Amino acid sequence: MLATVIHAPRDIRVEEVADPVLSTGGDAIVRVVAACVCGSDLWPYRGVTPTDRPHRIGHEFVGVVEAVGPEVTTVAAGDFVIAPFYVCDGTCANCRNGVSTSCLAGGWWGSDDRVGGFADGGQGERVRVPLADGTLAVVPGPVADAEVPGLLTLSDVMGTGHHAAVSAGVGAGDAVAVVGDGAVGLCAIIAAKRLGATTIIAMSRHPQRQALAREFGATHIVEERGDAGVEAVRALTGGIGADRVLECVGTKESMDQALRSTRPGGMVGYVGVPNGGPELPVRQMFNRNVGVNGGVAPVRGYIEELLPDVRSGAIRPGLVFDLELPLTDAAEAYAAMDERRATKVLLRP
Repeated sequence: MLATVIHAPRDIRVEEVADPVLSTGGDAIVRVVAACVCGSDLWPYRGVTPTDRPHRIGHEFVGVVEAVGPEVTTVAAGDFVIAPFYVCDGTCANCRNGVSTSCLAGGWWGSDDRVGGFADGGQGERVRVPLADGTLAVVPGPVADAEVPGLLTLSDVMGTGHHAAVSAGVGAGDAVAVVGDGAVGLCAIIAAKRLGATTIIAMSRHPQRQALAREFGATHIVEERGDAGVEAVRALTGGIGADRVLECVGTKESMDQALRSTRPGGMVGYVGVPNGGPELPVRQMFNRNVGVNGGVAPVRGYIEELLPDVRSGAIRPGLVFDLELPLTDAAEAYAAMDERRATKVLLRP
């Protein structure tokens, strides 16, 4: 079968790899219907995080279950499923506490899963899914092909944007600023509107993404950054800053922008993977009573909540996919996102 393998920075190849096999009793084999490239995949692609050896990559996919182990009880062959960007059992203390990303038995796609060895990367024709009962979310059928992009966002970006909004405490009537106009930032706009925010400020310099932000519910666009960006947000929020700011990038500059754009007593919800050296100025936060909450998004726990709105069309996060390519063109998918020619790329095996 074919799968995407990263060999070194900017060296993405689609190669023949071994077909997955059931090995633990609690796993499943999923035929991938669609996968995608995540902004966090760009960190190893750019060499920011090291690639010590060639390995499969990708952590967002939806597909159809082909086979399950004898211990699997909630997933069956033929089910259409959403795979979150990590593996979890759904039963340990951390999962029960709502932090399934810290599952005591789980792990990450493309790394050791602790319950059966190496977990496959998600950008391939088939994937072995450890802990299938806890990891996979079944979508009641039939599933139309037009639904696939929206369902795929529930594996990561829609749930991650939602986590930013939930972590910041977005509620009815809030003024919200979103730092970052990638797929997660755009989904955070959807989440903010869904939770009742009435002023939503998208910080974006990209015309196509600005247009999509407005379609998703942004009421204002701020192109400025630094001090000018802070002043622009304050000018739109009665001179004090946003009630909630959603940080969806993960750099030192984006976190600084988020903190300084928040009103005294407000909250930053952060989900940007911190590969760009973000820092927390505790004295500044202390003086202004600004809080920070968030982290790696436990998206598995949000799928059932968000799924009805995606399927009904009440929210349309699938629009973040502005380029679709065959799996064999995965290298071009990475290049397009790296060069900001695409917001998010959907791959079809």
